[in-house]
Amino acid sequence: MIRVSNIKLPLDHDEQALTDAILSTLDITAEQLTHFEIRRRGYDARKKNTIFLIYTLDIETSINEPLLEKFADNSSIRLTPDMEYKFVAQAPTDLQERPLVIGFGPCGLLAGLVLAQMGYKPLIIERGKAVRERTKDTFGFWRQKKLNTESNVQFGEGGAGTFSDGKLSTQIKDPKQYGRKVLTEFVEAGAPEEIMYVSKPHIGTFRLVSMVEKMRAKIIEMGGEIRFSARVDDLHIEEGQVTGVTLADGETIKSKHVALAIGHSARDTFQMLFDKNVYMEAKPFSVGFRIEHEQSLIDKARFGKNAGHPILGAADYKLVHHCKSGRSVYSFCMCPGGTVVAASSEEGHVVTNGMSQYSRQERNANSAIVVGIDPSDYPGNPLAGVDLQRQLESNAYLLGGENYDAPAQKVGDFLKGGNSDELGSVKPSFKPGIKLTDLSKALPDFCVEAIREAIPAFNKQIKGFAKDDALLTGVETRTSSPVSIKRGQDMQSINTRGLYPAGEGAGYAGGIMSAAIDGIKIAEAIAMDINNSSN
Repeated sequence: MIRVSNIKLPLDHDEQALTDAILSTLDITAEQLTHFEIRRRGYDARKKNTIFLIYTLDIETSINEPLLEKFADNSSIRLTPDMEYKFVAQAPTDLQERPLVIGFGPCGLLAGLVLAQMGYKPLIIERGKAVRERTKDTFGFWRQKKLNTESNVQFGEGGAGTFSDGKLSTQIKDPKQYGRKVLTEFVEAGAPEEIMYVSKPHIGTFRLVSMVEKMRAKIIEMGGEIRFSARVDDLHIEEGQVTGVTLADGETIKSKHVALAIGHSARDTFQMLFDKNVYMEAKPFSVGFRIEHEQSLIDKARFGKNAGHPILGAADYKLVHHCKSGRSVYSFCMCPGGTVVAASSEEGHVVTNGMSQYSRQERNANSAIVVGIDPSDYPGNPLAGVDLQRQLESNAYLLGGENYDAPAQKVGDFLKGGNSDELGSVKPSFKPGIKLTDLSKALPDFCVEAIREAIPAFNKQIKGFAKDDALLTGVETRTSSPVSIKRGQDMQSINTRGLYPAGEGAGYAGGIMSAAIDGIKIAEAIAMDINNSSN
């Protein structure tokens, strides 16, 4: 097929307009056009009152080869690349030992699925519960303040991404089309087909729950096994080679191929790995607050008179400000039409995150406004970043009243300094609840100063962003892993053979899509090593 990109049409074009644009662009007749598929649809909203849709199309004609020759110098018209995923190996018939996957978030899920599809019958260990039980525990915490430290927003089937906006976009390079493999598996599990072509695909929490269950069933059908409520407490290493793990209940499982897909909040596992001398380093991450506005304000600022258009949906934003101090402040995990949620995984700690459903129909928009920090801000051993996260989360717990309510403040009061005494037009979505206070006490001074500088700057891009009644809720600390568990080109730990650090927890991903892609890469590396070892 021929891929044609950058076809621009008005927001409200009719169905025939797309066909007409193809005929015009390729200078062909309707009879010569056989078939076309939408490969990507985005929009150009730089002029908010004149928004255009931008298409990339895969087209079949009766004269493909002459057209490719005719447009050889046009970079917008080229041969459609091969996007079919190809397995790199097949399990040997005398497979001696099953690979082990620790963690069943997006990374562990795709690692387990691809290993199962290649015949390796992986054993997947997840410290939390199955996704529906986990959902009950999570909602129970939000409604009744009953925290289960092993079953919550961070831990359990589906990983932290289950309780999020379900964004499936990523900025990573993907020449092997791993992302398409991920999307294809998601659609087969029940995701809307539009995620295959919209420029900012998302799913939402409720759809993710049923999808994860279907993908789990697929792994089991192919000989894989998943164990829930099975925390790994020890890693066995002999002469630099992984030989197995011990679970919290004392069971020992042998394996010389262990995928480590533990997520960014498995702090006890980080400590265990550090104690076992698995090489890791402290890495940069970010801390800050969640900010809430009425979604209508964001829609109007981004889309003008087109606000509310069904194709555009709820508007999002992506903001960054470089401070005079050299710090960077940016928006993170923006959730259109969503809610701010409690994401604690340890008792006596308050952590915020954001979540949206597929419809994105809640009253407020929210995102994290965070400041980048690096190991020079928390010197010490590789786990010093974990210590800082815990300190900030414990402080937030105290500021919120020591009952899992979150400390919050109106933006106007935060910018001026001092407490907030009452809410304005923006009503908090955070559950269990919030306590109005002075958020300048929630973060280090340099973070507070940076955010106070950034919010007015963001207001120049989104009118109303710095409105007095907008609401800040603290604290956001789990933006990414505070450690990097280093691996080599063979995807194995640089000092522990057979251990494959993967996904967000190891510092190699940031979001559902990049974590899932990393899971595929890990599965391939494990499969190749098993086959090489058996030859």
